[in-house]
Amino acid sequence: MSTATSSTVGLVKLISREEVAEGTIAFRFEKPPGWTFKAGQSLDMTLLDPPQTDANGNTRAFSVASAPQEESLMIATRMRDTAFKRVLATFPLGARVRIDGPFGNLILHNNAARTAVFLAGGIGITPFRSIIVHAAKENLPHRILLFFSNRRPEDAPFLEELRALQRHNSNYRMVATMTRMEESHCAWNGETGLMNSAMLSKHLKDVVSPIYYIAGPPGLVTGMREMLSTAGIDDDDIRSEEFGGY
Repeated sequence: MSTATSSTVGLVKLISREEVAEGTIAFRFEKPPGWTFKAGQSLDMTLLDPPQTDANGNTRAFSVASAPQEESLMIATRMRDTAFKRVLATFPLGARVRIDGPFGNLILHNNAARTAVFLAGGIGITPFRSIIVHAAKENLPHRILLFFSNRRPEDAPFLEELRALQRHNSNYRMVATMTRMEESHCAWNGETGLMNSAMLSKHLKDVVSPIYYIAGPPGLVTGMREMLSTAGIDDDDIRSEEFGGY
């Protein structure tokens, strides 16, 4: 993740946790006074004297999933079996962690005449959730199209919230696609299959001069960048963030 031009450190208290998809938990922390960020940016989180650790240490980078206008700071993560996440999963409410940041430049462009096309896979939705909520709260004029890929609806963080936000912002639309509906217990009438050039072309027919933002697992980010490059999209119009597992 890119380095911030200025950075502040704060101790923040855990105030709630919530499962937002199967195996994915959102953690909300108090926002320290004076700690500001732009929608789409990230932070470094450090566990203080954790009961267990591993070779990767006690600090991890997370996109801020909350919007700047929200009272708390939220991160969301897949709960893999690592020392950091085992500690985080059992963290008592009121316990504190250290945050450093903000970092990153996966933020909405200034020129509202150009459409923002978000390509998100799984937990890569977190910076886009921040931007989409921010855009709705600020009544931004930017047109935003979100393509959101998951295996099943059960695995899709913030899916219902992101769908509902379409009613509050007429400039925003979501196209969700599921790649393993045969493993799901939910009904689904949206897109299925991997995000590809045909799917994008189907929904971007009237979009002129878009800027593409990609976030998700490294394989998805690489695949989407290659697809866009093959389609003739200039590298200057593609911005991305990889979410590796830890």
